[in-house]
Amino acid sequence: MHAGSSNRLKRLVAAFAALLVALVLVPSQAQALTTEKATARPNEDGGSGVIGGIPTRLTWEGVVEDGESITSVTLTLPNGASFDNSTTKVTVLDNLTRIPNDATATPSGNTIAVKLSDPAKAGYKLRLEIEDMTFPSEGGDVVVNGSYESAGKTQELAPSKPIATIANTWLQQMVSFLDAQPWVQAWNSNQFLGMFLKPQLILTSLFSLFPGWLVCLGIVVVAYPFAILLGLVFALMKLSKFRVVRAIAVVYINVLRGTPLFLQIYIMFFGLPMMNINIDNNVLGVIVMAINSSAYLAEIFRAGIESIPTGQYEAAASLGMGRLMTMVNIILPQTVRRVIPTVTSDFIMAFKDTSLLSSVGVMELMMFSKNLTSVTGNMTPYVTAAIFYLIVTLPLIKVVTIIEKRIARSERGGGPRPKAKVADAKQDDEQTPAEPEGAEATLASALSAPFRAGTSVFGGVADVR
Repeated sequence: MHAGSSNRLKRLVAAFAALLVALVLVPSQAQALTTEKATARPNEDGGSGVIGGIPTRLTWEGVVEDGESITSVTLTLPNGASFDNSTTKVTVLDNLTRIPNDATATPSGNTIAVKLSDPAKAGYKLRLEIEDMTFPSEGGDVVVNGSYESAGKTQELAPSKPIATIANTWLQQMVSFLDAQPWVQAWNSNQFLGMFLKPQLILTSLFSLFPGWLVCLGIVVVAYPFAILLGLVFALMKLSKFRVVRAIAVVYINVLRGTPLFLQIYIMFFGLPMMNINIDNNVLGVIVMAINSSAYLAEIFRAGIESIPTGQYEAAASLGMGRLMTMVNIILPQTVRRVIPTVTSDFIMAFKDTSLLSSVGVMELMMFSKNLTSVTGNMTPYVTAAIFYLIVTLPLIKVVTIIEKRIARSERGGGPRPKAKVADAKQDDEQTPAEPEGAEATLASALSAPFRAGTSVFGGVADVR
């Protein structure tokens, strides 16, 4: 049994060895034309991608091997691609020397046939630059295949490396639509408008910058509740009776308000890692914004608390309320109402200040704008970023204005009257007898005024019993 197994193993080894010898000894079919590269020019407005369904340029290069000559080349792309209406530039190079060649190109759907007037000899490089061709609209990795003719024989061309293409979305279709509009072309021909307000780039920037805008909103929305709590704590500390507590609050508030936010960001982002304290950039951005805003909010709350009349403290004390109960139930509710406009304005400032986080690599709105501007060489992404900031700041500015007007009107005793009270007032007016006119009215008013005021005509207190 063991001998039989050993024989079978020997036969398998011998067969495997024979297969290896056959693979080594049998020559593989050599390629007379070797594909060197196949690339496409980016056609994404505001990016570096190749989008399917939009005209671009395909560059293909091949090298003729020793002892061979090439008379024609045919390139083939997957279904959905098109060479129709394209123009082809054929270049034949011998090292760095250009070899004249009157080649003709015949496009037909997803294939294009190039026939050389003079055969490309061994060592020559053949370059095909095909303008205004399109890749499949669905995108994906596109491989350039084809064939070539050498010595009267047609052989398959080695596939190229895949070219990554992007699916043609509705956004890109809109950009293509704008590209074709005469008014857009006239608009972009103006140097200023084309550099700062390019319509196609505004459209793509709105979608490209949106994630950065969400990061800005997320940072300030998460940071601000912590800033409010810290600010209230330090405001109360600054109003404390204890000197040490007041000193801590004064140092904290003055240092943070007296130094630039930019400097505080650098200290936190570069100082903490030097102390082996590593925190996620977005989390660290929230911490920096919360600490910085808390110093300004502390002064806002302190001023609001001190604006409450002293008589309210005395009235609360007369009712037996302690200092803490007075602060929580009487003072702070009024303070919050008074400082809402100022706090909202500070929130607007904090939202805009998140742009400084781009200097330390936080991927927020300005960082996205900077990257997109460097890719496009156009300032339009920065203008689009301004639009995103205004989407938040303009409504909040309007809200602050409305709140300030209502607070001012209510403090003057103004404001709309309830409908029920207005109706009762009208009913009382209807039931009141008509006032006498002329001299009778003057006399009646003079006689009744002292009694309405509760005094006698002689200056004493009226006897109303």
